[in-house]
Amino acid sequence: MSAPTSPRIDQHPDLLALRAHSEETTATPTAQGVEALAFMCGVYLAASPWIVGFNGSTTLAITNLIAGAAFACLLGGFGSAYERTHAMSWAALCIAAWTIVAPWVVAGSADTTRAIVSNVIVGGVAVLCSLALAGLGMSRSRR
Repeated sequence: MSAPTSPRIDQHPDLLALRAHSEETTATPTAQGVEALAFMCGVYLAASPWIVGFNGSTTLAITNLIAGAAFACLLGGFGSAYERTHAMSWAALCIAAWTIVAPWVVAGSADTTRAIVSNVIVGGVAVLCSLALAGLGMSRSRR
């Protein structure tokens, strides 16, 4: 006599509906474009000390490198597993906001106009992308 088989969790109707919803959300060209732009913001933020020219072992350069890598990693997760990671767009928003205020908060020689302008612009674009991603997830869930 064989034991009764229990239903598999990956076949649960709620989980299947959530996956379908997430695939629908990320399948739009708008969502894919926002994800790509946000990912590029993270990569630029990480490389900005060398692109803009404030890489002289300043605290801001290290902060940008870490924040940019974290932001890009978050966005990399959105593309591959949106159903499990869309709530982290709020964490991406926090990293983006930190990018804007970092030149004034972080100690170091970050008083150059190039560093401040770079951080404010890339932080502003990253904030808008994070809000757009959060909004995409929330608007699809209301429907």
